[in-house]
Amino acid sequence: MLLLALITLVLHGALTGLFYSFSMSIMPALDAIDTAPAEVAMRSINLKIQNGWLFLVFLGSPLAALVAGFLADGMAAIWFFAAAGVSFVGSFLVTMALNVPMNNAQVAGTLSFKDYSPRWTALNTLRTVASAAALVLVGLALTEL
Repeated sequence: MLLLALITLVLHGALTGLFYSFSMSIMPALDAIDTAPAEVAMRSINLKIQNGWLFLVFLGSPLAALVAGFLADGMAAIWFFAAAGVSFVGSFLVTMALNVPMNNAQVAGTLSFKDYSPRWTALNTLRTVASAAALVLVGLALTEL
């Protein structure tokens, strides 16, 4: 159980860091350059980020917390289930319902970077906060094991 809990913690930490790096450095850096190269760079990022490492962290975070919740008991289970819920809603659902359609439109060239960046970054910051909250919840669960 401890190994699963630690894996869950690492997955949530990695996801939080990924989202944080976009909101705090990548998007501001792209906003600081001309629109055309920013659009090209973001298209490349949106295509290249879709890989096994992303899917492991993105899908693994809520799933690992959910499994840990079923295997734990007492307050640890409650914290793990809360982490799974926050991660699912604040990361997975926001991504699938909002960020991915914007990414697809940006890659297709139907959404300008000028219109894309502020909204996408705000949604990404929401994902960052949700992932950080889920990370804290996993940490709380660890204290109960």
